[in-house]
Amino acid sequence: MPVRPGPEPQAVLGPLTSAAIFLTGTVETGGEQTARDLLADLAGLRRSVGFRAPEAALTCVAGIGAEIWDRLFTGPRPARLHPFTAIDGVRRRAVATPGDLLFHIRAQRQDLCFELAAQIMRRLGDRVRIRDEVSGFRYFDERDLLGFVDGTENPAGQAAAAAVLVGDQDPPFAGGSYVVVQKYLHDMRAWNELSVADQERVIGRTKLSNIELPDDAKPANSHVALTTITGPDGEQRQILRDNMPFGSPGTGEFGTYFIGYAADPAVTEEMLANMFTGRPPGNYDRVLDYSVPVTGCLFFVPPAGFLDDLPAAPAAGTAGSRPDGTLGIGDLRGGVR
Repeated sequence: MPVRPGPEPQAVLGPLTSAAIFLTGTVETGGEQTARDLLADLAGLRRSVGFRAPEAALTCVAGIGAEIWDRLFTGPRPARLHPFTAIDGVRRRAVATPGDLLFHIRAQRQDLCFELAAQIMRRLGDRVRIRDEVSGFRYFDERDLLGFVDGTENPAGQAAAAAVLVGDQDPPFAGGSYVVVQKYLHDMRAWNELSVADQERVIGRTKLSNIELPDDAKPANSHVALTTITGPDGEQRQILRDNMPFGSPGTGEFGTYFIGYAADPAVTEEMLANMFTGRPPGNYDRVLDYSVPVTGCLFFVPPAGFLDDLPAAPAAGTAGSRPDGTLGIGDLRGGVR
């Protein structure tokens, strides 16, 4: 669907950067006003930090989860906002983990990302519990730690805006976007035991030249085959990925942080269903033989003007509280064994 000029989006359409930090947190009971204050001031914080090195193009995208929305705002909800749904797959489970707020911080310099993350945390204090924090980095020519170029099929220009930004289908939230995040850990020992040709058949692309394998050579259970989807009109349905490698060689942690923006979360969800349950069922994505997802969240990214002028807060005692006792991911450490 073409996107008409409308509300200014957050910086979801920015180019890939050399550094990023991903913060996912849950708002403690009583911390709602702290979260609102931070969201309203986020653009100013970003400007203050980024002013030190404007050439580094510091940005920060804020996403808001389904379970916190009615605790923060009155008025309508984004039409397709819902909690991330776990997928019980053939080889792996796409887990659903807690997440009320997402901060996707990126720049050409890691120090700026670090400083903005520190300023955000100073403002949130103990009112928001951080469930996951990942520092990503550019790896050679936009490759992941499996050695393949990531994000090759990202749309650009007007095609990117059409794929990513909400339009007339939900007018109160035009200019917004939905984002799914997953943290994958890789079994690098098992992966590196494969020949390059076998790795290429898992991914569906050549490793060195980054050329998609021809249809007669590309396995139906390759990553490329299963994440390419079409709509009823036969046109390819796309998302915008801004994935980043991360890791700690000393602890054996090697991973990819998947982050996919879309105007309709169903597009990303269909890709994940193909990966985990298979298309047809049972024909799952072979990359899951070597990669395990340990987080999974869905957020709505409102347009910039929404954060500049937040809807009124719910009256005291009217907003539902978030159930406690859910398992965090603070203890998920190390690589896949």
